[in-house]
Amino acid sequence: MKNRLINNLLVTGGCGFIGSNFIRYLLEESDFSGRIINVDKITYAGNPENLREIDSQFQGRYFFEKADICDPGRLAEIFKTYEIDAICHFAAESHVDRSILHPDSFIQTNIVGTFHLLELAKRNAEKLALFHHVGTDEVFGSLGETGYFTEETAYKPNSPYSASKASSDHLARAYHKTYDLPVTISNCSNNYGPYQFPEKLIPLIVLNALEGKPLPVYGDGLHVRDWLYVRDHCAAIWLIMNRGVLGETYNVGGDNEVKNIKIVETICDLLDKTVEKPSKLESRRELITYVKDRPGHDRRYAIDFSKLKKELGWVPEESCESGIEKTIQWYLDHREWVERVRSGEYQAWVKKQYG
Repeated sequence: MKNRLINNLLVTGGCGFIGSNFIRYLLEESDFSGRIINVDKITYAGNPENLREIDSQFQGRYFFEKADICDPGRLAEIFKTYEIDAICHFAAESHVDRSILHPDSFIQTNIVGTFHLLELAKRNAEKLALFHHVGTDEVFGSLGETGYFTEETAYKPNSPYSASKASSDHLARAYHKTYDLPVTISNCSNNYGPYQFPEKLIPLIVLNALEGKPLPVYGDGLHVRDWLYVRDHCAAIWLIMNRGVLGETYNVGGDNEVKNIKIVETICDLLDKTVEKPSKLESRRELITYVKDRPGHDRRYAIDFSKLKKELGWVPEESCESGIEKTIQWYLDHREWVERVRSGEYQAWVKKQYG
């Protein structure tokens, strides 16, 4: 099977965690030889520093446009300027806790923004090779102690975030069915790895453990997630974009179903072996602090990615422990990036660079 011909790829949300890793993967590791046009609004978690040296390393192949996907006029200009022929849509508000406090921005970006992007794609359908929509397994709700999410699992979102992502999935699928737009969709499990914003579980625990701060764990810590190393996810997305069947959805999982408390304990143990412990601690596990569970906290996610494995031959390369080891080392090697993000200093740089 031949790869789809993609020359000018629009990546929305490319300054975010997964989007920036995807851009790096395409330019540094994949067979992609075209141009990437990164469109990002630069919200609090969108950081162009994630791609800071890419500009100089890939001149003529990487372009950044500060723009909001809820601005159809600006998007139309970008489409015309760069002759866009494919889209990979990451842009989304993405943290469950924030969606509980401020759901309005999630509705606007994740639903209305996706609608504007699909409308623009529809108007340029004769030039478009593909619209790939990146989703999440949270749209399926919560599992019991057994079973797995498949591509046939009914949607049952439990937070404003997951409800807004479910809506965007439905819109993308509907535009394929109604307008014959060339769409593929992927739903992934919990990502982790380099450049993840420090509010997320794994980087938060890594950084707090390094500094001897409390390690917050929701509820009883027995919530289960399937952990997917971000580079594995990027490889899966690119494979789906090139060889996935139009109109189909593919689940992407890490084959690493682990309780949250086990993730925290693993990070503690790995750090204890490699980095000097804070004074008066026998183990960083002593820092674990159970906190009140968040509303609507899904108990268990587990992904069945057998469709992706059988049809396209994809399997993840990293185990949970090997991926966490690589992630810890990245944060140890990039403390300057961490401090600039945590202090908000990067936002001043962004404002100076892009207004």
